[in-house]
Amino acid sequence: MRILGIDPGTATTGYGVIDLSGQDSYGYIASGIIKTTNDYTQSERLRMIRADMVEILETYSPDIVAVESIFFFKNAKTLVPVAQARGVILEAAASSGITIVEYTPMQVKMNIAGYGRADKKEMQVMVAKLLDSATVIKPDDASDAVAIAICHARSHTIMPCKQATV
Repeated sequence: MRILGIDPGTATTGYGVIDLSGQDSYGYIASGIIKTTNDYTQSERLRMIRADMVEILETYSPDIVAVESIFFFKNAKTLVPVAQARGVILEAAASSGITIVEYTPMQVKMNIAGYGRADKKEMQVMVAKLLDSATVIKPDDASDAVAIAICHARSHTIMPCKQATV
């Protein structure tokens, strides 16, 4: 099963692709970011995110897309733009006929690091260990996306995940 993990954002959206090759055995395929700048209008940024997302879906042909859900947000000013970016990501995957699942940041941290308050560095180290890699994935957003993909791979058969509604 090929899983595409997505860490949504307006300025930077992380993505990570893994193959589930056995119980708790993952093959790293790719990761990266979709980057936009504030030189563009919000609608142009959303168009860019959607276009890049469609290209990623076509390139990697995932069986499922695991997206970080917006559970709690510290900065209300960025909530709406991130929610909009998430919306175009969900729409692109849904239009491709791919199943979408969602995980909160705490679910991902619990699944990967064993506790919900793990910091970015701890998460990067655990993702590298789970992938049997000597190096951590950079940048942070790409590593977060791979963690989301691994979270789904580790939990989809044990606990139900929330299906996204589009």
